[in-house]
Amino acid sequence: MTFQSPLWLLGLLAVLALAAFYVVMQLRRKTYAARFTNVAMLGSLVPKRPGWRRHLSFGLVVVALGALVLSLAQPSTEVRVPRERATVIMAVDVSLSMQATDIEPDRFAAMQTAAKQFVDILPERINLGLVSFAGSATTLVTPTTDRASVRTAIDNLELAESTAIGEAVFTSLTAIQNYQSSLEDTGEEAAPARVILLSDGYNTVGRPDTQAVEAAIGAQIPVSTIAFGTDFGTLDLEGETVPVPVDRTTLESIADQTGGSYSEAASAEELEQVYADLGSQIGYVSEPQDISPWFVRGGVLFAFLGVVLSLLWTNRLL
Repeated sequence: MTFQSPLWLLGLLAVLALAAFYVVMQLRRKTYAARFTNVAMLGSLVPKRPGWRRHLSFGLVVVALGALVLSLAQPSTEVRVPRERATVIMAVDVSLSMQATDIEPDRFAAMQTAAKQFVDILPERINLGLVSFAGSATTLVTPTTDRASVRTAIDNLELAESTAIGEAVFTSLTAIQNYQSSLEDTGEEAAPARVILLSDGYNTVGRPDTQAVEAAIGAQIPVSTIAFGTDFGTLDLEGETVPVPVDRTTLESIADQTGGSYSEAASAEELEQVYADLGSQIGYVSEPQDISPWFVRGGVLFAFLGVVLSLLWTNRLL
């Protein structure tokens, strides 16, 4: 919790001073009463009071004053709210190495399931596009709020040879830039954009990833990467066992240089969690919410309760 007008917190000193004054007055009353040795006369001069109940009533009023002072300081807390607009391109690796079964049932099927869950996580107003890449990269779905079209495209993904990570970044950037240009034509402002790239292998064809990084930096579009798979994945190609480890170094470098986030997923469950975390980061923002009305309500409630109890127990306002 933070305070938008913290200077008002100095008012708590006045509340504490009032509480201290009350304690001093109670001690003086006891000192005054102790001067009398005739207990019978003391009883007639100092009427019997309700004791702790009187202190409780005053304590509630002090709490009420403290709550009201806090409300003047405009307390606020961070709340998560859906982004109004954003553009996200999900680039998924469909190279043959995604057939590896080091992740159950295999990398490809696990990726499809997690990707569709990511589609459902994003708030409705965020535009989502889909790029698939193997030996080349293709924009399957341009940025849209039509989630059904993205899910259908994910279901229809097909595997192919080679891995063109650099081309995947370039194609994703082009899809974003084309969409933003269409917004400018209609007079709308461009929304924040990001690329999420999932891959399990090394860049083998196309433009190098270093050029793609430079392009992403120039466009000021972060690329978040997910290294999906284990170091023990293998692929059976015409009877030959081919190792297909993950190139973590390249994917981490792309994310670091472009201002994106890097994640590793060595199981279907971890991939689902990574997508969920990315959905939370991209789809929502934290904004301060004024909660001073809570303190006003609390202050009024405590003050009312303190006054009522005082009237019931002492027949006095306080």
